[in-house]
Amino acid sequence: MSRLNLTHIRKMKQEQNKIAMLTAYDASFAHLLEQAGVDVILVGDSLGMVVQGQESTLPVTVDEIIYHTRNVVRGSQSVFVIADMPFMSYSNHDQAITNAARLMAEGGAQMVKLEGGAVIADTVKQLTERGIPVCAHLGLLPQSVHRLGGYRVQGKDDDAAQRLIDDAKALQNAGADMVVLECIPAALAKKITQVLTIPVIGIGAGTDCDGQVLVLYDMLGLTIGKRPRFSHDFLADAGAIPAAINKYVQEVKSGSFPTIEQQF
Repeated sequence: MSRLNLTHIRKMKQEQNKIAMLTAYDASFAHLLEQAGVDVILVGDSLGMVVQGQESTLPVTVDEIIYHTRNVVRGSQSVFVIADMPFMSYSNHDQAITNAARLMAEGGAQMVKLEGGAVIADTVKQLTERGIPVCAHLGLLPQSVHRLGGYRVQGKDDDAAQRLIDDAKALQNAGADMVVLECIPAALAKKITQVLTIPVIGIGAGTDCDGQVLVLYDMLGLTIGKRPRFSHDFLADAGAIPAAINKYVQEVKSGSFPTIEQQF
């Protein structure tokens, strides 16, 4: 069985078939997600908080992402696998190229994800010119949580919204093949999704994106402390983990998730 590739993911946007993405960090959950019909697994640096118990994603290392990506790849056969590039692992071009290459060659990722706007466009260009597919990440940037002053909705005023639109265009022009929009107003996410030709994945960004992603532990109600408003406890509804993941996939595909209560 061959894995989904970028051609297939791009076609899903063109044909308006919603893309279902979840995070995973081990082989067992990777297998469950694949069986439930998840299209894309993100090996997120969110593992720092939900697996390691860190206060933020910042302490996660490249070696740790490689370890967890290997596990996910071994536990799956057909899903598309994206690996997060951890905090300060792409602060210059040489570092970005070296670490991204490791995530793909040693971890088995098919794409790497970077946080930031136009300021990292040249880094994206350097990676994509070397055959490394890139997923950009805009809006709420967990790796910049201290600068942002906490986990807050981004792009609420006109100037901030225009900056996000400009950032998205710059990243696409630099060669990014996908973008995640986190915690931004639904109307703004819809506009960016319409403007871009690459797939747009939302997390707290409304239902009009090309797909959705959640942190696995959030959507299973396992997260310690307060669950993000944009998430939903699918396990409470379904009663079993495989059924909960199935329900998430079905609701993403049908466009019934997120609801108005999970949008900004």
